[in-house]
Amino acid sequence: MSGLVLEVVSIRPGAAAQPLFAPLDLTVAAGSITTLMGASGIGKSTLVDFVGGHLAAGFEATGRVLLGGRDVTRLPAEARRIGILFQDALLFPHLSVGDNLSFGLAQRIGGRRARRIAVEAALDQAGLGGFHDRDPATLSGGQRARAALMRTLMADPAALLLDEPFSKLDPALRSELREFVFDHVRARAIPVLLVSHDREDASAAGGPVVLLAER
Repeated sequence: MSGLVLEVVSIRPGAAAQPLFAPLDLTVAAGSITTLMGASGIGKSTLVDFVGGHLAAGFEATGRVLLGGRDVTRLPAEARRIGILFQDALLFPHLSVGDNLSFGLAQRIGGRRARRIAVEAALDQAGLGGFHDRDPATLSGGQRARAALMRTLMADPAALLLDEPFSKLDPALRSELREFVFDHVRARAIPVLLVSHDREDASAAGGPVVLLAER
């Protein structure tokens, strides 16, 4: 079975607490973008944390996460091959733009020259050609977001989680970056789960929209 599958997933903030949302069954096909919506505080970002393997202490989850038919529920985050992009495009401030991308580069690409070529190609794809040695602090918001996406994709993820990655951008830049992100993930046939409050995001994604419901 390809794609990202959530089976009867439920999360509660403590053993004695009520679940944040009704049990969720969801399949995100390879190359498809499913948008997850719901009221503030219902647990959308917490669900992303669980799928990615970053569930905070104190929360309890049941159900399974399957990726490409493999059960990854109990695997550590680094073994899941699930990339995540958040609201803030976080780049390592002590590394150049190129070294940020190199940090995410899949280990199968060995050798200094091969890795440099791969990073330069990714920078060109992101419209950041010639930016290898730039300080991330000198980038605009859109440039940081494109660099962060390329760093995530260079790790060769088998699925991608997008947690409100466009919410802090102005409307024109939001539309441009959304198109950039969606085009790249579709080209790689990656299953994508997008958390958003914006119906324009869901419309641009072009996939199913799932509404998290209260228990």
